[in-house]
Amino acid sequence: MNSLTRGPLLSSSPRQQRRSQWWNAEHPHPTTERPIPARLSFAAFSSSSPAGAAAISVSAAKPVVVVGSANADIYVEIDRLPLEGETIAARAGQTLAGGKGANQACCGGRLDYPTYFVGQIGDDAHGRLIEDALRGGGVRLDRLARVSSAPTGHAVVMLQSDGQNAIIIVGGANMSCWPEDPRDEDLEVVRSAGVLLLQREIPDRVNIQVAQAAKGAGVPVILDAGGKEGPVPDELIKLVDIFSPNETELARLTGMPTETFEQISHAAKRIHEKAVKKVLVKLGAKGSALFIEGEDPIVQPIIPASEVLDTTGAGDTFTAAFAVALVECKPMKECLKFAAAAASLCVQVKGAIPSMPDRAAVVELLQSLQADAATK
Repeated sequence: MNSLTRGPLLSSSPRQQRRSQWWNAEHPHPTTERPIPARLSFAAFSSSSPAGAAAISVSAAKPVVVVGSANADIYVEIDRLPLEGETIAARAGQTLAGGKGANQACCGGRLDYPTYFVGQIGDDAHGRLIEDALRGGGVRLDRLARVSSAPTGHAVVMLQSDGQNAIIIVGGANMSCWPEDPRDEDLEVVRSAGVLLLQREIPDRVNIQVAQAAKGAGVPVILDAGGKEGPVPDELIKLVDIFSPNETELARLTGMPTETFEQISHAAKRIHEKAVKKVLVKLGAKGSALFIEGEDPIVQPIIPASEVLDTTGAGDTFTAAFAVALVECKPMKECLKFAAAAASLCVQVKGAIPSMPDRAAVVELLQSLQADAATK
């Protein structure tokens, strides 16, 4: 039997303690028997709000719940990728917290939205690095597990001078030691969510189990296609409300070309045939597009960054920011713009979790874009 622990493993930061005070005052801990309200309302975000003001009714907000991976990202900065059989020297190296699940959870926390992370770390230095980073980002860690029989997942990120990267992942605790059946406490957190965010860096069976719980409770499910390269099981895809690949992942999963927008549209329709109504495609430097079955696509151009230092966490930032905007009941077009602004800020900082922007920065960028448009 695998040894594991759950719950707050280190003392909370002052920011986390403040967040916990108002959250716990309005929402009983998921393990208690007090009922969670079935219907909750959200205050719409207003671009006229002061920068940094979160236009969220925190007393009524259902949380974003992220079930997924947590990695220690081992960065090596290089001029180019090595050729086969070649050894090259890196300009620099460092280890930072990351992993698609942890990235997305931290983004939700940085955007001042109540966010839970359900995942696993090893009982090692990398695990403590991740835990500290998540707590510093304001993420609720009540459902984070520490396992003793597997190391924390890690990734080698080869970062080139133009900001592009290549990544090799070692699954570790992300891919092993999950219980055969999800814990009741984990499922209760999922059922209480405003939206559930999943990725493919944990076992498919875990994603299926929590997606079934979400679907049964009427919680929308967003699946980020990043992670495992194989096909998405039909049992999982049929539970997904919004499927979010990048154009490379979309091509791989559909077997169709995605070099032009028309080709991307046809590939998105192939996903629609799997009973997924919405396909959110991340297009890198070309922006993003949301394909809703039976409707015209919604296209969001990229919001140019003043400088691109690292694209590692951009996709995760985009997906998580979109989820936050969605649970705040913004129109889809505004969700895309909010996500694009967050991703634009993300690529200007090295590291995945360190690059996640706070709400004040996103609001300020959107306001400046609005002001520029008004003067033209």
